[in-house]
Formats: sequence, structure tokens, C-alpha cells
Amino acid sequence: LRSYLRDESSRLRRLRRFYEKVQALHQDPEASVDNPLLAFSLIKRLHSDWPNVIYSDEATRNTQALHAGLREVEQELPGTEDLDGAARALMRLQDVYALSVKGLASGVFQRAGHPPLYSPGRRAALSADDCFHVGKVAYDTGDYYHSIAWLEEAVSLFRLSYGSWNLEDRSSLEDALDHLAFSYFMAGNISHALSLSMEFLRYDPSNQRVSRNVAKYKKLLKMGTGARGRWDWQGCHGPPPSLSPPHALLGPFSPQPAPEQLLHLSCSYETNSSPYLLLQPAKKEMVRIQPYVALYHDFITDAEAETIKGLAGPWLQRSVVASGEKQQKAEYRISKSAWLKDTADPVVRALDGRIAAVTGLDLRPPYAEYLQVVNYGLGGHYEPHFDHATSMKSPLYRMKSGNRIATIMIYLSAVEAGGSTAFIYANFSVPVVKNAALFWWNLRRNGNGDGDTLHAGCPVLAGDKWVANKWIHEHGQEFRRPCSADPQD
Repeated sequence: LRSYLRDESSRLRRLRRFYEKVQALHQDPEASVDNPLLAFSLIKRLHSDWPNVIYSDEATRNTQALHAGLREVEQELPGTEDLDGAARALMRLQDVYALSVKGLASGVFQRAGHPPLYSPGRRAALSADDCFHVGKVAYDTGDYYHSIAWLEEAVSLFRLSYGSWNLEDRSSLEDALDHLAFSYFMAGNISHALSLSMEFLRYDPSNQRVSRNVAKYKKLLKMGTGARGRWDWQGCHGPPPSLSPPHALLGPFSPQPAPEQLLHLSCSYETNSSPYLLLQPAKKEMVRIQPYVALYHDFITDAEAETIKGLAGPWLQRSVVASGEKQQKAEYRISKSAWLKDTADPVVRALDGRIAAVTGLDLRPPYAEYLQVVNYGLGGHYEPHFDHATSMKSPLYRMKSGNRIATIMIYLSAVEAGGSTAFIYANFSVPVVKNAALFWWNLRRNGNGDGDTLHAGCPVLAGDKWVANKWIHEHGQEFRRPCSADPQD
């Protein structure tokens, strides 16, 4: 684009010089075609100079160079899936953190009556066209709860700038009014759908489709019914879903454990009877007793974290989840991940040894999975789930080493806001602590899954969240974490 602007500017400067020369000749009161030289110049200008300027190939060549430059990088640019995913991420942040759409559009991350959850150094506002696109993504999936909020903001912003035109905009006030009117109709608010459609017709009075909808809205209101008939609307497919405000994915958590648990929570230097930890004990913070959750501070160094991120970067792909006997992408897990063998780098091998030392578990193949490195970007999250398999058909059993007995999750980066690991039934969350490792048992000593380990990765509100997961299986741990005398334990 910079090259195109430079070349076009040069061309336009030459064109202006030609124009000014012609203008001077035509405006010279002493110029007369009696002068044979002036007569020749005029004839030449009208015959050949004008066509040479008007039909110059230079503008076409400049445009072709711009298009060629775009084609070179097109494969690296975000696609439709990325753009729509980013729009859904904004809606997810809106829901989970109860953020105002008007506030988001103006660059403010705030719940009503609360201090901002995140205050960026440089506020970035959304345009009317930006808000329209978010609302349109919701609209196209029949999510009128979200489409109304975002299209309302788009309409409001378009009204403020009506008459001005932005080169990059693909939508207009009319588009926003059109979609918002139908969203309100689908939500049962016919009178507001009518008023928005009437406003649309002030800008585009010849639109027959909207005129017919106005007549039908009036008829419905006169009949006093909210029944929906057949509508002349492009892009409307199938019956409307039942509408209700979306639940907060992860509601507010009470961070206070039960009084009896408080007695057992502590911070300590742990050697775990391992020679590896004698000179540098692990900094262990007990987060909860039930479920057993511990946080090991300063588990890795900054340099090790950067090495692991660098190793995983080229291999990152959209994360998948277990679905029956298969694995597939899902909207409830938005992240990218890669797997690293311990042979990938000495840092990975050293990390495996450190995990074995602090947990006391056997990580030799096939008793543990490879290190999974995960990147959660814009609104990245993972809805409530168990790490252990809840069905014998799970792909986890292909390793033939039993279920996942334990999880250790290492925070490779800090985030500015959001991204906590939330334990749903146990009702607490652990914020991201850079270079720390979170450990918990997925299975009870009797081998049954621990229901209290249902957990989620809260959406990243601001920042770039990187974690490394190590899942350890139950086979090989029989004498390292033996059964209890109590079969219920």
C-alpha cells in the first residue's frame, strides 16, 4: 500500500503539472491563435496530449502492482473463520465479564457500577462498521440477543456520522437498520421493528421489500398479535430459536474456602524426598484440599518458557476435544496447541524431570503424555470440562495406560486480565501466575473420577495466554499413589 501511494502520488503530481500548464495557456488573455506557434500547440494538445494523459497505462500498472502485492501475502492474512471467531470472542467477553457493549465500542472494559477490569494504555474504539460485523455474525446464527445489542450500537454510531463515507466500510446505516429491525421482530418487539423500518425508508424510500415488511408490521400491531407469518427477508432460514439472555459462562466465584480447609492451607518449601529438590526446593502453595490443588511458584525460568513457546510456535494448530471415539474442533474450546516430545529439546527433558520430582509420579512412556503447549489468543477459553475420561470409549485409553490420574499445567506467560483457571463445582479460581505450575489429582485413590475437578479456562480479556499441560496416567503409579484402606477415598 505504501508503494502504491508513492507511485500514485507521483503520477498525480505529473497530472497536476499538465493541468496547470493547460490552464495557464487557456487563461492567458494575450494568447491568440493568430500566433501559428500557439495554434500548433493547441491543435497538438487537443489531438494527442489529452488522450495520452487520459488513457495512460500508469494508473493501471500501479493498481496491478497493488493487487499482485496482496496476492503474495494473501495466504498469511486472516480468513473468514478468523474474523467471525474474533467477533464471537467479543461476545464471549461481553457475557462472561458482564461488559457493556457501548463501553466496549468506546474502548472501555467495565461492568456497570464497577471499576474497569482492564485499562489499556491506548484506548481502541470500534467503528460503526466494526459493531455491525459483530452483530451480523450473531444475526446469521439466529442469536438475536447479541445481534440487537451490537446492531443498536452500530446504528447509533452510523447516525452520528451519517453522510460521511469511509473507504474501508462495507456496511451502512441502512444495513444496520435493516438487520436490527428484523432482530427486534424475531425477539417479539414488533413496534420497534416498525419504527426502525420506517426510519430505513426515509433513507431508501424505493425499497419495496422493507415497504412490504412495514405494511405487515402495521397489520400485526393492528391485530394485536405477535404471530410471525412469512416474511420477505433475505437470509432468514428456519424457525427462530427461543430467546433468552445467555448465561454467564463462568459466574463470580467465592474465593473463600470452608473454615475447616483454611487450617490445612499453607505455603512451604517441598523436597518430596527427591534428591533433585534438596538444593532447590519447590515453592508450594496449597490452594485447596478438596479437590487437591497446589500451585508451585517459579517452577520454570523466563528463558525456559520462551524456549518452549518457540519450539511449539511453528506447530500450533486449532485445539481439538474428544467427541466419542474421535477428536474434533469445538466452539467451547478456542485455542491453538502443539505437542512436544522430551527429545525436542533439553529444556523439555529437564521439565519432565522436574515434574516427576515434585509429583513423585512416573512420567516414562507410556505413563504420561507428551507436553502439550497451548496458546489462548483473543477471547481464548475452554468451557467447563474434566481432564480425565468419563467414558471407556475415550481416545485417552488408546495409550493403554489407564485414565489421567493427574494434571500439571504450567503458565508460560502473564496476562493483563482474565484467563483464570476456574474450578466450577469447588467454586474457586486460580489467576494466571507466570512461570508457576498448577497441579491437581483428577482421580480419587479408588480410581474414580473426582467430580470436584470440573474446571474451565476463563476467556482471556487482555493479553496472550500460554500454558504447557502434562497429563499423567494411572498405570505405573500403583506404588507411588497407592489405594487407601477406605474404598470411598
